[in-house]
Amino acid sequence: MYSEFIITIHDVLKRPLFRKARVIAGANGLHRRVRWVHILEISSFETLIHGEEMILSTGIGFRSDMTSPTSFLKKLIQQNVSCLCLEIGPYFDSVPEEMIEIANRHDFPLIIFPETVRFIDITQDIHSLIINRHHKMLQDLERISREFRRATLTTQGTSTILKLLHKNTNAQVIYVPIQGQPSFIPSMNVHEQNEFLDTINQYLTELPLETNSSPYQREFKGNKLLLQPIGAMGQTWAFLVMMYKQEPQEYDTLVLDSASLSIAQDLLRKRYIEERKIYTENIWVDDLLHNRMKDEEQMKLLLGSSYKELNETTYRVCLIDIENRNEAELCITEDGQDSIRFHFSLMLRSTFEQFAFRPFITMKNNRFMVIALDLPAKRSMRERIRQVFETLQKLCADERMGHFELRAGIGQAYSRLKNAHLSYQEALRALSLYSCYQKPFLFYEELGVFQLLLSMNDGKTLQSFIQNYLGPLIEHDRTKGSELLRTLKVYLDHDGSKQLAAQKLFIVRQSLYYRLEKIKELLGEDFMSPDKRLALQVALRAYQLLYPEQLRER
Repeated sequence: MYSEFIITIHDVLKRPLFRKARVIAGANGLHRRVRWVHILEISSFETLIHGEEMILSTGIGFRSDMTSPTSFLKKLIQQNVSCLCLEIGPYFDSVPEEMIEIANRHDFPLIIFPETVRFIDITQDIHSLIINRHHKMLQDLERISREFRRATLTTQGTSTILKLLHKNTNAQVIYVPIQGQPSFIPSMNVHEQNEFLDTINQYLTELPLETNSSPYQREFKGNKLLLQPIGAMGQTWAFLVMMYKQEPQEYDTLVLDSASLSIAQDLLRKRYIEERKIYTENIWVDDLLHNRMKDEEQMKLLLGSSYKELNETTYRVCLIDIENRNEAELCITEDGQDSIRFHFSLMLRSTFEQFAFRPFITMKNNRFMVIALDLPAKRSMRERIRQVFETLQKLCADERMGHFELRAGIGQAYSRLKNAHLSYQEALRALSLYSCYQKPFLFYEELGVFQLLLSMNDGKTLQSFIQNYLGPLIEHDRTKGSELLRTLKVYLDHDGSKQLAAQKLFIVRQSLYYRLEKIKELLGEDFMSPDKRLALQVALRAYQLLYPEQLRER
């Protein structure tokens, strides 16, 4: 236990060099920890003291700088010093009653040496003891960590780790998964369990929980709690709690951190295996999205008793393309690429579930196809879909996640699984317009007139329409190297505001006037009339659809 590794004043008094020392005040504070030993003969020591030190003094400073022994003692107590050891001798011959009274009031041990002692011998002895105990603590931590790691190789990894944690700390251990039943080691009665879980749930709503953060310290019915979130890939999967009757120490925090990391590795391994299994089972999703599964009885067989409920649930189809920006540099093998895909699939599933969706996921190369079934929630489906992709963006931007770059198209909401191919086609169209919008994720309902243009893109209709309305500008730009087409788009997109158009084009107002006059000359005086303006705007969107690079904003 941790008490084996700390040094208290009581332990120090058992050392041979303290054989003749006497505790004259503050005997109730002998349990205080000693982290280090200082020889202190000056009164201005605020920057030298960190707390929990044993102070050795001859009292010579009381004469040299006119500091009273009482004020010296008060400053030590304020600095959270463990105790004061005074040598009775030529510099300090007796301890004032006021010092004794103050020390007793604060349970601050006041120790005297009635004879001259070598402070250097004391510091060497106690420092060696502290360092040896610290080394033993590190050895013990390494041993426990190895046991935790070995436990992750067993089928009952998490359960074994929890038992080891209790065995090595003697603390009440509570494991609270996000999904599933909590574990109490040793067991608690049902009433205490419910009380505890109510308290923990309250804490979880208040804390900014991060899996890579230090444990949070809280209380439960007078007991001290250490609460550590567990998870990976930016997701929290469970919480590990240790409960003590006394204040937890550094050793407890380190053991908890090691146990949490091992549990996270165990959960990640099991989730990875489960993700592969789910993927195998969900191959039918690809058939559904491509409208190859038209027999409703086949879907009933695949989904079993949950078919009716799932078939009536509203859903959206999301298509997600990922690119590992380091893939070329790292020369990733086919097995490595497969591992990355399943890693992302696991992250994808966790994120959708976090925002109240039940995802059916399948993948092909670097494209993930998700049927996101909506579960009951306070926020709207569209808002939560947006939160999913904002969260995924942040995770992909994290170096620890692998430098993923993400693009997504989201189809409209449907019910009845047989309509999934419709939402899939919409998601596909939204994804295809990334180069036009330059947005990492795009809803089909945000496409505007592009919804019509995509259905008309038969290779001739749009080309003919563009030529009829924009032909003169396209030809002028091609032969003269001008930018009349871009100028017209920016001018119309900003409702004919010359000031805004000039700013967006990074040109002076006079240059814009010249370009507009040229556009008027080529398209006719009425190019800003309602009907013609609408036709020009549609033609510009059609041109943007066919040649997205040429009209992209700079």
